[in-house]
Amino acid sequence: MSALIQPFLDEASSTWTYIVYEADGGPCAIVDSVLDYDPASGRTSTAQAERLVAFVVEHRLQVQWLLETHAHADHLSAAPYLRRQLGGKIAIGQSISKVQDVFKNLFNLEPEFRVDGSQFDHLFAPNEIFHIGQLKAQALHVPGHTPADMAYLIDDQMILVGDTLFMPDVGTARCDFPGGDAHQLYASMRKLLAFPDDTRLYVCHDYPPQGRPAKCLTTVAEQRAGNIHVHDGVDEAAFVQMRTTRDAGLGMPTLLLPAIQVNVRAGHMPPAEDNGVVYLKIPLNQL
Repeated sequence: MSALIQPFLDEASSTWTYIVYEADGGPCAIVDSVLDYDPASGRTSTAQAERLVAFVVEHRLQVQWLLETHAHADHLSAAPYLRRQLGGKIAIGQSISKVQDVFKNLFNLEPEFRVDGSQFDHLFAPNEIFHIGQLKAQALHVPGHTPADMAYLIDDQMILVGDTLFMPDVGTARCDFPGGDAHQLYASMRKLLAFPDDTRLYVCHDYPPQGRPAKCLTTVAEQRAGNIHVHDGVDEAAFVQMRTTRDAGLGMPTLLLPAIQVNVRAGHMPPAEDNGVVYLKIPLNQL
């Protein structure tokens, strides 16, 4: 039975969320969910998550996994809300501990915050095999954007590539966040592009040029032929030079500071303070 996949676009963060399943009435995985967050007011809402809930209910699915490709810097995860509504295990790669260690120091998080990934229900080892119902899946470690980035190979036919490759006319993910490494990203992308030409690649974000609608699907062949940053013939040295120069001119994502301190907690909010209010920190002059 071939995998079915339903994409959902959050236009505010240009994020693609996916529901992967084998058939109506069966198990599913939700990948890279989004919790709405208004930085001006500090208010959260669940409009994007409710779209996922409605699809799951309509198709009588049972949520088995709530997968994260990495600790996102551009949106807050809705995984804890979805787990409360629908069940499932929140999972990420085991190298999340490296990211937690960096950001515990940056945000001076509470002493009780553990940097062992225990906030997540499951930590994938590199190349670990798991299942979505009867669908075979594999967790691929693809560091570079962050040390903990994962891609998910589903049914040997499609890969949810996270923040590695974008659509061919957009290029590749940045590598200038703490722990990022352009050499590692190049190796990760070449690993993905070594899959058969017809392997479908589903991107985590799309930032389309003017006049093109947002897309989520490309193939290995399309990437190897036309990715503006890493098409066949671009060697590691040329990519690293391009990526380093390009990253130096990029601004920080609008939601990096609120998002990362939530997402290293598996989407959970920090503990409330003694007045019952939850606060997010903004470290000054650190990034």
